[in-house]
Amino acid sequence: MTGYRIRHRTHYDYGATVDLSYHLLRLTPPDTDRQSLLGRRLDISPAPAAIRTMRDHFGNRVEWITLEATHEALTVEQEVTVEVRGHGIEPNVSTPAWEEIRASVSGDGFPAQPIEAEYAYTSPYAVPVPSVVAYASMSFPAGRTMLEGVRDLTARIRRDFTYVPGSTELTTPVAAVMKGRRGVCQDFAHVMIAGLRAIGLPARYVSGYLRTYPPAGGAELRGADATHAWVSVWCGPDLGWVETDPTNDMLVEDEHIVLAYGRDFGDISPLRGVILGGGEHEPRVEVTVTPLPEP
Repeated sequence: MTGYRIRHRTHYDYGATVDLSYHLLRLTPPDTDRQSLLGRRLDISPAPAAIRTMRDHFGNRVEWITLEATHEALTVEQEVTVEVRGHGIEPNVSTPAWEEIRASVSGDGFPAQPIEAEYAYTSPYAVPVPSVVAYASMSFPAGRTMLEGVRDLTARIRRDFTYVPGSTELTTPVAAVMKGRRGVCQDFAHVMIAGLRAIGLPARYVSGYLRTYPPAGGAELRGADATHAWVSVWCGPDLGWVETDPTNDMLVEDEHIVLAYGRDFGDISPLRGVILGGGEHEPRVEVTVTPLPEP
């Protein structure tokens, strides 16, 4: 079990006065079977006129804030403390063949796994274009176990795609990433999800944070971290959802902190909203992940 303190700061400087705005925040790490939220502090400037809390369709905590006073800037800063436990998946663990998983989430509208089946269908950011169908299928020959196929696809994405910050945008389609073979973590997650769903397998998009290490002999760069994205794959009722990181070719253990789950990035944007006024503006996001001292 590993503890972390995470600071996430988003700041907007608007090109013109904002008269009224509404924002949705998905910034609360969930309590799961491998993660516990120990503490949270949220500061919003200017102070909202109202805050409502709810759960979205995917179970993520959402805060709906209303800013009624005119303002030229917006800052949302959160600090949380969490504990994370690894999956502890044994190296030789057995899972059903991928065809069995596919069969369990399909079938005349009454699948054996109805909740998981929702994640086997196309979503706007994870469209199964022909190139990604062919690419993913190579990892799932007949009779291969689900986990073996997942590990193979994870490794191939890490090997075949180049991590190039700034080479894509939030709206870059899977087809363009497949053609250019470059992108960032959210692109690789969308490629993997689109490929898995194309052959009938359930996969979720996971947003969160990743522990990073400073260069050898150097100091940690505070605020230089960023949100990360990876994939959660249904591997059957015995093992359940298994999280895998195609950007780094690894099964997720205790260095990934979950922020939200969804079908793709469009479901889990940490902060989005509607504003009246504002002119041109771009967010500045800073994230710092600090491991807590061991007890």
